[in-house]
Order: sequence, then C-alpha cells, then structure tokens
Amino acid sequence: MIEVHKANGIAVLQMQHGKANALDVELCTELKGTLQQVESTSKAVVLTGQGKIFSAGVDLVRLLNDGDEYRTALLTALGDVMHALFFHPKPLIAAINGHAIAGGCILACAADHRIMTRENGRIGVPELTVGVPFPPIALEIMRFATPPQYFRQLVFRGLTYPPEQALARGLVDELVAGEALSDRAMICAAELASIAPLSFELTKLQACRLVFEKLEQKWSQNMAAQVNEAWNSAEVVAAVQNYVDKTLRK
Repeated sequence: MIEVHKANGIAVLQMQHGKANALDVELCTELKGTLQQVESTSKAVVLTGQGKIFSAGVDLVRLLNDGDEYRTALLTALGDVMHALFFHPKPLIAAINGHAIAGGCILACAADHRIMTRENGRIGVPELTVGVPFPPIALEIMRFATPPQYFRQLVFRGLTYPPEQALARGLVDELVAGEALSDRAMICAAELASIAPLSFELTKLQACRLVFEKLEQKWSQNMAAQVNEAWNSAEVVAAVQNYVDKTLRK
C-alpha cells in the first residue's frame, strides 16, 4: 500500500491503494508505520499518490458497510496517521499529483510544504457536505495550514478547488507542471533537509505547540468522543448514505 523509494537520504512514500488511495484502517495504519520506520533513516520525507489522485479521502462505501466497530477503528487510525504526519520531526513535503479530497486534503495539509500539479486535480475538505463532523486533529491541521480569512469558507462550505484557486486560498504553496512534480518535491525536501536537523525539529515542535496543547485539552478529548459517537449515529450514517447514493453510485 505504501511504496518507499530513497534517494540522497530522502524517503519518497507513494500511496498505492486502489485507484483512489481511499483512506481505510489498513492504509492509515501502514502509512503511520512507514513514517515511523523512515524517521531514523531519512533526513526528509516526500508523500505522494499515484496517477491523477493523491487521495480521494475516506472509503465511504466501506464506512457504511462495515458497521460501528469499523467506524470507531477508522477514526482512531485517521487521528493516528494525521498526528504522525503533522508532528513528524523531519521535513515533510506533499507532492500532490492530483485530487486531494477530504481526508486526502488533510494529509497534504499536514505537510510542511505542499506542491501541486497545475494541470489537473481538485483539493478541499467537503466533510460537511458529505455529512460527517471533523475529528479535532483534522480541523486543527486545517486551521494551522490555511490563512484565517479562508478557513471558515473552506470548512463550512466544503468546496473543492482547482489548482490556481487552491494556491490563492493557501491550500497549496506552489504549482508545477506534472512532469516536474517529483523533481521539484525532491529539491524542496533537500533544501529543508540542509537545515541543521535538531534546529529544524525544535523549531517545528515550537511552531506546532499550540496544536498539540489544544489536542491535549480535556475539551478536545471530549470532542473526539462526541465525533466518534456522531460518526456512528443514525443521522450521520443516513447523511453519508445519501451522499454516496447521489454521487458515487450514479
């Protein structure tokens, strides 16, 4: 599910999980484990997808079909991999090769620098249009990664944007031609990796400190429990079913 290439001390992690790199328990668990494995052997990480899709977000059909126990396990796995990406101590580059939707967008926004192909793909967080509430860490990643003036628009309206509009709204940091994406990501990773590793890690930890502290607060922990309860509620399951029926099963 995760193919790893290494070059000049940089680990390239390519998600290869079906056509859409849909997020399920298995992919999230393997990505978290791979990040842990390369942490001590790499000076930077590039995360990318395959074809024209970075990740289309959570596997909604499986979310519906596999019941409450699976939904609870998925929320845990999603939170764990988002935490692993956002707080990864080494430089992390997202090479967004195409669509990055919902959870896929959040994975990208957890990176230190986001590069997207300019020719194709949309990016955004349509969780509320699907009908599910955000896990606390997902919302904090979006709050950290996007300009304050666009945060509410991105989250509440749930729109997805083509590359140029995504750049204007701070969802990505730069656009490149598709054939240049890999090289540009490696150059950027090497630039950040050239910084003294301890200095980079300590600065990153300080920059992310407020997010960590928010997640450790009792309010956030209680909210995580409420989100889990909501994902398993009849209301949210019905909303997801309606979304799937209208969009995925045409």
